[in-house]
Formats: sequence, C-alpha cells, structure tokens
Amino acid sequence: MRGHHSARAGPALRALAETDPALAALSFWCAHRDGPGPIARTAGDAIVYGPGFPALPRREQIGVAAHHILHVAFRHGARSRAMASRLGPGFDPQLFNIAADAILNETLIAAGYSLPRPRVTLTALLEEAPGRRPPSTDALSQWDVERLYLHLAAGNGTGTGRAGEAAKSLARDAGFEDDLGAGPPDTETGAAADWAGLVSRAIAEGRAAGRGLGRLAGRLGDLPKSEVPWERRFRTLVTRAVTRDTLPQPFRPSRRWLAMDAAAAIAGAPRPGFLAASGRPRSRARIAVMLDASGSVPARVRDRFAGEVAGIATRTGAEVHLIVFDAEVRESRRLPDHEARRILAELNWPEGGGTDFAPAFAEARAADPSVIVVLTDLEAEIGTPPARCPVLWAIPGAVRSPPPWGRVISLDR
Repeated sequence: MRGHHSARAGPALRALAETDPALAALSFWCAHRDGPGPIARTAGDAIVYGPGFPALPRREQIGVAAHHILHVAFRHGARSRAMASRLGPGFDPQLFNIAADAILNETLIAAGYSLPRPRVTLTALLEEAPGRRPPSTDALSQWDVERLYLHLAAGNGTGTGRAGEAAKSLARDAGFEDDLGAGPPDTETGAAADWAGLVSRAIAEGRAAGRGLGRLAGRLGDLPKSEVPWERRFRTLVTRAVTRDTLPQPFRPSRRWLAMDAAAAIAGAPRPGFLAASGRPRSRARIAVMLDASGSVPARVRDRFAGEVAGIATRTGAEVHLIVFDAEVRESRRLPDHEARRILAELNWPEGGGTDFAPAFAEARAADPSVIVVLTDLEAEIGTPPARCPVLWAIPGAVRSPPPWGRVISLDR
C-alpha cells in the first residue's frame, strides 16, 4: 500500500474518498507525488501531479486524479511495455496512450465525473477511425486497450495508417499530452492477477454503494487480466501436439543398466535385471497449416503468424505442410526446414475468393498430421472434425461465436 504524499492532489483525493468507494480504495495502492511536467502523469504505479493541477476546478481535479488512478489500476504502463516487446520497433507508444486515454475518459464520463475539455473519448475515436461503423452504446464492454490499439494501427501495424493518423489528429485537437510512462518489465502474471483482484473487490464495494465506478460493474472491457499473449499460447499448444512421447526400445540397453552391469562385473556381484533404453519415434511429427486466403486476414497478422509457425517447426523438428485455400486449395506443399520462415514470409497470397473448409481439410488429413492449424476468420461452415487429429483455430480478431470443436486462439492480443 502506498502513502498519499502529494500536497497538490490531497484535497481532490480526500473528496474522491467521500464520493466513490471503488476509486478511493484503488487510490491507496498508488503512489501520489508532486513534480514538474504536465497536469498529471502516470509512470508504473506512481502518479505525478504537475504545477498546473491546483489551477483546475475541484471537480476536474477529481476527474484527472481518477483518470490516473485507473491508468495504474488497469496497468496501462506495464501493458504498453508488454505490447512493445511483442510488436517490436513498429510499436507506437503515443497511439497506445491515446487508446488508453479514450477508454478511461469514456469510463469516467459514464461514471459521472467531470474532465477538462476538450478530451478524447472512445466514442469519438471509433467514429473518427476509417472503416468502422459508429459504436454501439456498449462500446466500453467491447474494447480493451490492446484491441483498440491494434484496430487503430491496422493500416500497417505502426500507427501511421489512416485509422492511426485519424486518431492522432483527433487527439491533437483535444489537446492530448503524453501522460503514460512505461511501467516495469512485464515478465510475470502476478502483478496482473493482483490488480485484477484489487479492481474486482473495489468495484464490488462501489456497486454495493451504488455510485461512482461501481455503477459500471459488468461494463468494463479493459479490466486488468492475467492473460497470456496469443504467441505464447499458440506456441505451447502446437509444441505439445507435435512433441512425441518417449517409448521403450527393448533391444537397446539403457545407460543406467550399462553402468550398473559394469559395476557388478567389477565387484563380482550378480548382474542386474535388464533395463531397456527409451527414445522418441524416428518418424517426424507433422504440422498441417491451413491458411485462409479469402482476403479477411490482415497482412501484419499473417506475418506474425507465419513467423510463429516457422519458429515452432525449427524448434520441434516437425515437418510443416502448407495449404493455402479459399473456396478451393490454391497451394499445397511441404516447407523445407531451412526455408520455412522465408517461404511463409514471402508467400504471395491470392485474395478475394470465398471460403470452403472441406477441400482444405481433406488435403490436410492426407498429410497424416499431428495437429492441424487453421488461420481463418471462420466466415464459412466448418463441417465435421477430422478424426483423431487435434485442430487449432487461429482467429484474427475477437471470437464472437466459437466453433463447436477444436481449440481457439484470438490473434488480436
């Protein structure tokens, strides 16, 4: 628990304690400091209040303090750092900050708080982003900051596409200032689980009181979660499927038995009972990768997905059989080990056709794979499951209607 050491924010934090049990409880787990810079800024679990903060009207001071308490409680700094480590040099921290601010401002307005004007909100951001219909009245429950960032960065993955530039323009017009510093390295899930528990209990208290943040119980899609990024889940599931169990090899002695037998011979003792060696089967495991080429999978997702498949093949020694399809199979080939990554990265995808899973699954079954991995948007009837072969669905977006069989991973995280 952190003390409240900010003289500038003291009156606002005391007022917050009287009006919103949920945010008051969360504020005790933040470090509040006075310092230079903008009106307020978050870095990790610390909030720094700048010289301009006391000049705000008291109701806006309370709203700004609540905004930054939620930055800390929702772990936006650590989540920004985690997203940067996943996406590499193309990650745009400013666009992530804009997405986080939009969600928090929308949340606080819905909870009855006042915020300085102008401000960027989730509703305005979604209406401004090209290619997106106006949001529903329940947009808060549908978007978290990672999903919103990836949506805005969908032009080319760096935030310089049409949606990203539109978001930045809207933020500039709203007087946006970077107010989110990178948190500590996000290498474990403990912090996420801790904050998820704290936020859950705080909202329950607010809901019982019937005011403040508690009024939005069940509508917040950006709550901290101890989720594993899709790359790690995907890697684990596929590797588990293609890793062969060791089997006894009855005609080959184990090293342990050889050592025991030698020791017995030297000592003149009775020879030990025979122990067979164990080892993996000589046949290689196979991964059948079905790539939906109907044009609905963004290029940035295809590239990341292709890199994961190639990496798994390299680490496990499994054969990769590539099947590119839309309404029919467009390409079917085994990928050479030393060229799998290059071929997948340079694949010239046909686009624009419909989708039919049946021919592609028939082609996949013919390879006798250990696992079938399907990259698709599920915009077609999936038919019946292949016998005795696990299927992993990799979906480039939110999974609204999971298929009745197979494991599903959403690639939008």
